[in-house]
Amino acid sequence: MEPKTVRRAPGAGFPARHIAPEDAVNALPAGTVVLTLDGALPVEFLNEGDRVISRNCGVATLTRIHRDRRRVDTITIQKGTLGVSRPEQDALVLARQEILVRDWRAGTLFGASQALVPARRLIDGEFIRDAGQLNLDLFELHFDSPQILYADGLELASANLVPATV
Repeated sequence: MEPKTVRRAPGAGFPARHIAPEDAVNALPAGTVVLTLDGALPVEFLNEGDRVISRNCGVATLTRIHRDRRRVDTITIQKGTLGVSRPEQDALVLARQEILVRDWRAGTLFGASQALVPARRLIDGEFIRDAGQLNLDLFELHFDSPQILYADGLELASANLVPATV
């Protein structure tokens, strides 16, 4: 994963959401690899105080991690579907996980150069598929402000400031 960041104030330039924040469930399944200043690490190895690479501000400090096991709707995204190495390998995300889309889909589907949308709105039945409900160990990553993180080659929104219910 090669993050494309610019130096901005934390939270600056957060893309427009195409879902109400309370309808999102921004949590990463165990095994998801997140870019940090210590390298690419599985989400379950992260701790409060770790510095995570963020599209918004370059680096964001993890203030809280909420771990939970839940039955959730999931989506699989085939390797390279959202751009070169996006994702780097087939990825499993929550259906309500917000993904930053910056390709033709953003313009065609949402009329913008970039859009923050739940994974389920990107299902095409071929490259992005409904994987059904699974029991997963989930990790909600919280920061002082909303962030776009690099995880498994995708640009994913951090956990909501107000916890969402599944």
